[in-house]
Amino acid sequence: MNTVYLSLGSNIGDRAANLRAAMDLLAAPDLRILRVSPVYETEPVGCVEQGWFLNLVVETETELLPKRLLARTARIERTLGRIRTVRNGPRTIDIDILLYGDSVVRTAELEIPHPRMAERRFVLAPLADLAPGLRHPVTHRTVREMMEAAPAEVVRLTSVSLLDSSQ
Repeated sequence: MNTVYLSLGSNIGDRAANLRAAMDLLAAPDLRILRVSPVYETEPVGCVEQGWFLNLVVETETELLPKRLLARTARIERTLGRIRTVRNGPRTIDIDILLYGDSVVRTAELEIPHPRMAERRFVLAPLADLAPGLRHPVTHRTVREMMEAAPAEVVRLTSVSLLDSSQ
């Protein structure tokens, strides 16, 4: 089993419901959600003429190899209505593989660790809630250190709870 951290974000429709649905679809016998970060509301990065996001990070345990996990996350995005038209544009759901154990993957389709995670407070803030001392397998910086060095973005904790009573 591999410990994998996934970033989830949504800025179209019922953002909290989109996040909840994505987590429901992720959970399966071959992928178990261990912990879920608090939910943050964050300003858009890149294409700024769009609504704000709700973001969180989930810590999972999986048997899936990285490319199979990518296929699963892409299928979930499509199921929940994601249409890729504008880079960094609005989306019903976005699921990124941040870290896959200590693995480093570099292919045309997939890069792990996520190549821009150290620049994104909307990823680092919820990841820091789960694993502030976790080290990036390439740079060896901790999540806390990356958070301190990340560019300024508005990232605010919300009172949104996505955990149901069975988790």
